[in-house]
Amino acid sequence: MTDAPPTKRKCLGADCDNDAGSLQCPKCLTLGVKDSFFCSQECFKRNWNTHKTLHKQETSIFDRIFPPKAVSKPDPETGYYNPFPNFHYTGALRPVYPLSPRREVPKTIPHPDYAEDGIPKLGRSMVRSNKVELLDAKAQAGMRKVCKLAREVLDIAAAAVRPGVTTDEIDEIVHKACLERNSYPSPLNYNHFPKSVCTSVNEVICHGIPDNRILLDGDIVNLDVTLYHEGYHGDLNETYYVGDKAKADPDTVRVTETARECLELAIKEVKPGTLFREFGNIIEKHAKAKNCSVIRTYVGHGINSVFHCPPNIPHYAKNKAVGECKPGMTFTIEPMIALGKYRDVTWPDNWTSTTVDGKKTAQFEHTLLVTETGVEILTARQANSPGGPVAVPTTEATTNGTN
Repeated sequence: MTDAPPTKRKCLGADCDNDAGSLQCPKCLTLGVKDSFFCSQECFKRNWNTHKTLHKQETSIFDRIFPPKAVSKPDPETGYYNPFPNFHYTGALRPVYPLSPRREVPKTIPHPDYAEDGIPKLGRSMVRSNKVELLDAKAQAGMRKVCKLAREVLDIAAAAVRPGVTTDEIDEIVHKACLERNSYPSPLNYNHFPKSVCTSVNEVICHGIPDNRILLDGDIVNLDVTLYHEGYHGDLNETYYVGDKAKADPDTVRVTETARECLELAIKEVKPGTLFREFGNIIEKHAKAKNCSVIRTYVGHGINSVFHCPPNIPHYAKNKAVGECKPGMTFTIEPMIALGKYRDVTWPDNWTSTTVDGKKTAQFEHTLLVTETGVEILTARQANSPGGPVAVPTTEATTNGTN
């Protein structure tokens, strides 16, 4: 979340490239949301249906308890439907319901504290403490183990990414892989999230809910996997290209590889004494050099026996995060990089967050352990991990490839 508007504000209108004036959304002022400026009253009115969804992000987590009602009827041939047909989507993506039934986790597998009622009892969601836990040797070993398992599960899911596969099928793969490792899929029922993995396609920044939409050649999809094993959480995500068309599109590759590079550059500076706020400076400098923007609403986070806890790790420059890296800390860095504006809109499901202009976005995440001399990437890629860097295609190469 932003602490102050930039020196030259841009109008928040999704269809507007003008500089903003002094007009700010009155609802945002009531909620304490900063930087919600528009260039004119006409532009504000034109963008109201999109903008008002931003207000949902300031409501309590308990708003997630009661999902919105489905208002469209299933297709008589397929049974599928868009549950929010009147919502002003910012891009081409649409949810494809019904969602599959909630997948079960055997009682023999240890559950986190929110598994039954959906409400975390510890960590950032309930306690506003800035104290960062320093893990002892036993806890560090537990984090290494769960993060290794989480990497295995992500790689299994990534191997299934191809045109024609639904995100719900990927959710089933992740769920089964977690159970096979005697692990609970951490997203399941966390603040009432309905699935075992987040699948964020194209303009979806994060928290995409797996459904019956099939992946198309040309899509990108982020798979965000977290496991809970023997009392600890391990969290990572990567963005993957779906089919050859995605790898042939310069903008798609540019935003994906920029996100990957932003994470790599930030990790290089993880060591005792590095200020948490410095990572955002590194990330935004590189993103801007690649003509991309940095999503500000969502941050990296502490992780250990608690899914989300201090510290917060903002990814944008000139943030005001407090604290520095110390040996024994475990946290994530997970920059979300967009081709267009950094602002976001949340769907009526209260989870799916998309770019305000519908342009593509990509994300990468690792769980990190600060050591005495630097950093250990607990969720590091393996030699056989699917995915990996792709060179940005040149205009000439793209043209030749379509002939």
